[in-house]
Amino acid sequence: MSIQELPQELTNQIAAGEVIERPASIVKELVENSLDAGSKKVRIEFENAGLKKISVQDDGVGIAKDEIDLAFKRHATSKIKTERDLFNISTLGFRGEALASMAAVAKVEIETSLKDQPGVKALFQGGKKINQETFPPISGTKISVKDLFYNTPARLKYLKSEKTEVLKIVDIVNRLALGHPEISFTLVNNGKVLLATFGKNNLRQDVAKIYSRNIAEKMYEVKAQSPDFEIRGLVSDPDHTRSNRSFITLLLNGRYIRNYQLTQAILEGYKNKLQAGRFPIAIIDIKLDPLLVDVNVHPTKQEVRLSKEQELEHLITKAIAKKITGSKQESLGVEKLYRKSTRTNVDQLKMNIGRDIVNTVRPTPVKLDVASEELQVSDQHSKFVTLNQIRNDDKYVVTSSWDENVMIQQTLLPFKQEEKEAIVVTDEEEVLKQNLPELKFIGQTKSYLLASQEDDLYLIEPLNALRRLSYDEIYQQFKDKKINQQSLLKPAVLEFSNLDYLKIKENLASLKELGIELEDFGQNSFLLAAYPVWIGDDFEKNVRTMINIYFDYSENTTKLFTELTSMITKEKVKRRKKLTDSEAKGLVDRLAKSTDPYHDGDGEVIIVKLTKNDLNKMFKSR
Repeated sequence: MSIQELPQELTNQIAAGEVIERPASIVKELVENSLDAGSKKVRIEFENAGLKKISVQDDGVGIAKDEIDLAFKRHATSKIKTERDLFNISTLGFRGEALASMAAVAKVEIETSLKDQPGVKALFQGGKKINQETFPPISGTKISVKDLFYNTPARLKYLKSEKTEVLKIVDIVNRLALGHPEISFTLVNNGKVLLATFGKNNLRQDVAKIYSRNIAEKMYEVKAQSPDFEIRGLVSDPDHTRSNRSFITLLLNGRYIRNYQLTQAILEGYKNKLQAGRFPIAIIDIKLDPLLVDVNVHPTKQEVRLSKEQELEHLITKAIAKKITGSKQESLGVEKLYRKSTRTNVDQLKMNIGRDIVNTVRPTPVKLDVASEELQVSDQHSKFVTLNQIRNDDKYVVTSSWDENVMIQQTLLPFKQEEKEAIVVTDEEEVLKQNLPELKFIGQTKSYLLASQEDDLYLIEPLNALRRLSYDEIYQQFKDKKINQQSLLKPAVLEFSNLDYLKIKENLASLKELGIELEDFGQNSFLLAAYPVWIGDDFEKNVRTMINIYFDYSENTTKLFTELTSMITKEKVKRRKKLTDSEAKGLVDRLAKSTDPYHDGDGEVIIVKLTKNDLNKMFKSR
């Protein structure tokens, strides 16, 4: 097999595969070039998810007429000249591959002019210049990329749906805008404006444009500085979170990057104030000496190599923790301590009856007048409290009723040990399933209902019982798509991020089936016309939560209905209420007809059964 040099057209197409993955890659590279050109205004327009046309126009420094050809050659750049410059990069672009890669897989038209000089217009196709002509001068540069991948159709099959590609473009422009609040960005899709920032160097104002005013108003400003780093940005409070990390934006000298360790540092700043599986909205801009970062490790320049990365992680975590801890959200950490477990495990309820279970090692007494070599190592078993022997000298035991508790525990049998985690609803081996026995209501205490069946006693937790009944009712409505709605006399305006706006617009019919009726109101907002009746007083907050849950689980209908029903049930049945005996008896009767009378929708125990045998043991009956 002979060795041959590849044609330039083919090498350009291969190189383009590293830089131009999708339409969003075109947008990223062109906008970064505009930013490097000192632009104050950037306008991005695209059609058909960018496949038909992408144009980026700026008011920055243009390109000289005699440098047009050079600009479209690979590795031609005005941003680095020597090896030294490669390790001191302060611009977003520097490789000189972007324009050449675009021209290799699309039809590229450029209009540009320097200040006070005639403009020039040129067309490139298949890596070659087709024509060039004089053009009326414009302020800056406009580049239009048409018919992307027209000569490499195999690349098209690797693209996602049109909706996904649009979201990718919106996402990258959002992050570029967040990294440069001093620049005005306008994003237009098929003639409709999706984003328009003011360019007044006000990050919170831009966040309001991108993520909605509701989010921007509740974000905390973060600032911190060290000899090597300066960070500033905005982070959401622990109540406003998302189900994934995609709303965390890391910026390094204005460049959007992806870095797992720095993302973890942000999460660590929240510590236990975030619910499991939830992530904050955060924009962290990091300023540092370009010598401390190597951006030349990936073609897209979104992955970088940092010096002193651990120092930066610590600075980010400390700054966020200080802000979150010092906020009104401090109580959230305490509330988590009292949050109910969603499962009751065998291990949680099992008595510590076996020997050596309680590891309470006594310190070995040492007498000062005894030589160290005479000290003996005592029997290891004597170091532990055994429940088979009452020890009056155990002063370190917390409770004064220890002896009495030991005697009681000695008379009880342990719960049966199961190999797998199990929910305990009764004693010994019996785990009651659906069919609840016919119970006779006896009465109620302040916290529990009492019922009996023959000689067995049942304790019922009324709050969990009400939640089970509510759960069944709401879940069935979702399943049957027959949801009782509350209409608004005056529709409420709900504002969303531009990404959420696009996703919601595509799913208005599906949301209506969930009882949420929205009408497109433009400018990333919708009119809320109706919502489910059981959604609660704070309908705006709960509608937003329902929409977030929908996008988290829209591919799994069962999981979607389960999560929505659980959320709404907690909102609808928040606290205990005093029941009359008639209401309590009716609750017990209705509970028997529920789908699972022993657990609520989150697995919390509703009923505890005490058999005659259990009661006899407690009262030491023979």
